[in-house]
Amino acid sequence: MRIFNIKEDGRFEEFSQTHFHADHEESVLENWLESNSDDILEDGKLLIIGRQVTTNLGSIIDLLGIDREGNTVVLELKRDRTPRDTLAQSLEYASYVEELNTDQLEQILRRYVGDEVLTLASYHRNYFELAPDEAVSFNKEQRIVLVGQRITGEIRQTSSFLRRKGLRVTCLEFSYFQTSGGKHLLSYDIVVGKEPAMTKQISSGALPFVTQESFMESLDKNGKDVFSELLDLAAKKSFPIHWGTKGFSLNVDKNGAHVALCYGYPPSAVYKQSIYTALVGRGGFLSKLDVSESEINGLWQEALATGLFQPAGRELKALINRKLSNADIQSLTGWLVKVATAIESHQLK
Repeated sequence: MRIFNIKEDGRFEEFSQTHFHADHEESVLENWLESNSDDILEDGKLLIIGRQVTTNLGSIIDLLGIDREGNTVVLELKRDRTPRDTLAQSLEYASYVEELNTDQLEQILRRYVGDEVLTLASYHRNYFELAPDEAVSFNKEQRIVLVGQRITGEIRQTSSFLRRKGLRVTCLEFSYFQTSGGKHLLSYDIVVGKEPAMTKQISSGALPFVTQESFMESLDKNGKDVFSELLDLAAKKSFPIHWGTKGFSLNVDKNGAHVALCYGYPPSAVYKQSIYTALVGRGGFLSKLDVSESEINGLWQEALATGLFQPAGRELKALINRKLSNADIQSLTGWLVKVATAIESHQLK
């Protein structure tokens, strides 16, 4: 099948299929898949938590991800054909990943994102927008995804055999096209692993969710002063609250879609007793709404100007480790109301 780009004058410009490896390093393919990870799996989105991860044997995992159910996913990329040892390498990587506990996966994620206080559970929950009654136990199963411009017959046969034995292997074969004018096109086909996705209820022995009562009881005096005002604000403004295993997210309702306004944590959380913004991360302002980065930056600077917030990775945090004055608390809630107003003024993506 021939593929054409339709130019502004209505004329056709043909896309010619080319060998990807002739002009591109493997890192280019990594970049593309990393930026479009939600289109890789046959049964849903994929959260990338690491790139070029070193195993205990000194080998390198191209990309490491986690699916919605908490299973780890090893991605092995080949810019040309997949040699015989590709699957053996992937099995070696999966055997290493199988031994990783949640804390170790969290450390990989923190290095990848560049945030030393990030928690895997919260990041995963926000990314997949899990319902309040959904819980995840991480790394119960391992999955393998092989990506190549040509998946050889040997790899297809062996991968299908492994799938029948219970190991979830997916093979993705891609084609690369370009025009003389420099336009690019990538198409792919899942050649192993096309069975219909099954809807599963996520359940495990995860921590129970906190309630407003148990959350408030866990706070010290400084925290009670701040969070009581914050929760009163939520009640007055009808901001939806999602309770998690440690803290909560405060949200703005946009026609049934909830956009995170901030996150609150108790003293026992990894984040300590604090409030985190949701300006940039998944589930928040920039990720869900059609808003300019300059407006986000303006809100960021206003938060810093309160003297309560400090940078924390991609977001800002307000540590509640001292008694805040009434003026401080009003400054904090006033800023949150301003962000909520900005959220209400923008359209969903």
